[in-house]
Amino acid sequence: MARADGRLSHDLLPGERLPQDACGVFGVWAPGEEVAKLTYFGLYALQHRGQESAGIATCEGGHITTLRELGLVSQVFDEEKLRALSGDMAIGHVRYSTTGGGAWENTQPVWRDDGRELALAHNGNLTN
Repeated sequence: MARADGRLSHDLLPGERLPQDACGVFGVWAPGEEVAKLTYFGLYALQHRGQESAGIATCEGGHITTLRELGLVSQVFDEEKLRALSGDMAIGHVRYSTTGGGAWENTQPVWRDDGRELALAHNGNLTN
Protein backbone atom coordinates (compact mmCIF):
# COMPACT_ATOMS: atom_id res chain seq x y z
CA MET A 1 0.00 0.00 0.00
CA ALA A 2 1.30 3.50 -0.79
CA ARG A 3 1.31 6.11 1.95
CA ALA A 4 0.19 9.70 1.42
CA ASP A 5 3.86 10.72 1.03
CA GLY A 6 4.31 8.15 -1.77
CA ARG A 7 6.44 5.70 0.23
CA LEU A 8 5.44 2.05 0.27
CA SER A 9 4.03 0.48 3.41
CA HIS A 10 3.47 -3.13 4.40
CA ASP A 11 0.31 -2.13 6.24
CA LEU A 12 -2.89 -3.91 5.28
CA LEU A 13 -5.70 -2.06 3.61
CA PRO A 14 -8.78 -1.44 5.77
CA GLY A 15 -10.80 -4.66 6.04
CA GLU A 16 -7.99 -6.92 4.77
CA ARG A 17 -7.03 -10.09 6.54
CA LEU A 18 -3.44 -11.11 7.14
CA PRO A 19 -1.19 -11.19 4.06
CA GLN A 20 -1.81 -14.24 1.89
CA ASP A 21 0.63 -16.23 -0.21
CA ALA A 22 -0.34 -17.79 -3.49
CA CYS A 23 1.20 -18.28 -6.93
CA GLY A 24 4.48 -16.70 -7.97
CA VAL A 25 4.54 -14.41 -11.01
CA PHE A 26 7.65 -13.01 -12.72
CA GLY A 27 8.08 -10.72 -15.72
CA VAL A 28 11.02 -9.27 -17.62
CA TRP A 29 11.65 -7.02 -20.62
CA ALA A 30 15.29 -7.22 -21.68
CA PRO A 31 16.01 -6.87 -25.42
CA GLY A 32 19.17 -8.74 -26.40
CA GLU A 33 19.14 -10.93 -23.29
CA GLU A 34 18.04 -14.53 -22.76
CA VAL A 35 14.67 -13.60 -21.28
CA ALA A 36 13.53 -17.22 -20.86
CA LYS A 37 16.61 -18.01 -18.80
CA LEU A 38 16.15 -14.86 -16.71
CA THR A 39 12.53 -15.88 -16.13
CA TYR A 40 13.62 -19.42 -15.22
CA PHE A 41 15.87 -18.05 -12.47
CA GLY A 42 13.13 -15.68 -11.31
CA LEU A 43 10.66 -18.56 -11.06
CA TYR A 44 13.25 -20.75 -9.36
CA ALA A 45 13.60 -18.06 -6.68
CA LEU A 46 9.78 -17.96 -6.37
CA GLN A 47 9.37 -21.76 -6.26
CA HIS A 48 8.27 -21.55 -2.61
CA ARG A 49 5.14 -19.74 -3.89
CA GLY A 50 3.94 -22.77 -5.87
CA GLN A 51 5.12 -26.30 -6.60
CA GLU A 52 2.29 -27.68 -8.76
CA SER A 53 3.23 -26.29 -12.16
CA ALA A 54 5.53 -23.87 -13.94
CA GLY A 55 5.23 -21.95 -17.18
CA ILE A 56 6.94 -19.30 -19.29
CA ALA A 57 5.63 -17.26 -22.22
CA THR A 58 7.99 -15.21 -24.40
CA CYS A 59 7.22 -12.68 -27.11
CA GLU A 60 9.29 -11.98 -30.22
CA GLY A 61 8.06 -9.83 -33.08
CA GLY A 62 4.47 -10.00 -31.87
CA HIS A 63 4.47 -13.83 -31.71
CA ILE A 64 4.08 -15.53 -28.32
CA THR A 65 5.60 -18.91 -27.49
CA THR A 66 4.38 -20.62 -24.32
CA LEU A 67 5.57 -23.67 -22.43
CA ARG A 68 3.75 -24.81 -19.28
CA GLU A 69 3.72 -28.16 -17.53
CA LEU A 70 2.97 -29.79 -14.20
CA GLY A 71 6.00 -30.01 -11.92
CA LEU A 72 8.73 -27.91 -10.39
CA VAL A 73 10.61 -25.28 -12.39
CA SER A 74 13.69 -27.51 -12.61
CA GLN A 75 11.55 -30.44 -13.83
CA VAL A 76 9.64 -28.48 -16.48
CA PHE A 77 12.55 -26.60 -18.11
CA ASP A 78 15.95 -27.60 -19.42
CA GLU A 79 18.49 -25.77 -21.60
CA GLU A 80 16.90 -26.96 -24.86
CA LYS A 81 13.40 -25.84 -23.86
CA LEU A 82 14.69 -22.46 -22.68
CA ARG A 83 16.54 -21.88 -26.00
CA ALA A 84 13.24 -22.47 -27.86
CA LEU A 85 11.62 -19.62 -25.86
CA SER A 86 13.21 -16.61 -27.56
CA GLY A 87 12.09 -13.02 -27.38
CA ASP A 88 12.57 -9.60 -25.84
CA MET A 89 10.06 -10.10 -23.03
CA ALA A 90 8.72 -12.94 -20.92
CA ILE A 91 6.29 -13.74 -18.15
CA GLY A 92 6.45 -16.75 -15.88
CA HIS A 93 4.25 -18.44 -13.32
CA VAL A 94 4.52 -21.07 -10.58
CA ARG A 95 1.18 -22.35 -9.31
CA TYR A 96 -0.15 -22.90 -5.84
CA SER A 97 -3.75 -23.94 -6.35
CA THR A 98 -6.41 -22.49 -4.11
CA THR A 99 -9.22 -23.53 -6.46
CA GLY A 100 -9.42 -25.58 -9.64
CA GLY A 101 -7.12 -28.44 -8.66
CA GLY A 102 -3.76 -29.43 -10.05
CA ALA A 103 -4.79 -30.34 -13.62
CA TRP A 104 -2.74 -29.21 -16.65
CA GLU A 105 -5.66 -27.03 -17.79
CA ASN A 106 -5.03 -24.80 -14.77
CA THR A 107 -1.35 -24.17 -15.54
CA GLN A 108 -0.23 -20.69 -16.56
CA PRO A 109 0.58 -18.51 -18.41
CA VAL A 110 -2.61 -18.93 -20.40
CA TRP A 111 -2.42 -18.08 -24.10
CA ARG A 112 -5.08 -16.97 -26.55
CA ASP A 113 -5.10 -15.84 -30.18
CA ASP A 114 -8.21 -14.00 -31.36
CA GLY A 115 -6.42 -12.14 -34.12
CA ARG A 116 -3.95 -10.75 -31.57
CA GLU A 117 -1.99 -13.01 -29.28
CA LEU A 118 -2.15 -12.61 -25.51
CA ALA A 119 -0.44 -14.44 -22.66
CA LEU A 120 -1.54 -13.87 -19.07
CA ALA A 121 -0.24 -15.02 -15.69
CA HIS A 122 -1.93 -13.97 -12.48
CA ASN A 123 -1.99 -14.55 -8.75
CA GLY A 124 -5.55 -15.09 -7.63
CA ASN A 125 -8.86 -16.60 -8.66
CA LEU A 126 -10.89 -15.59 -11.68
CA THR A 127 -14.60 -16.29 -11.37
CA ASN A 128 -17.44 -15.83 -13.78
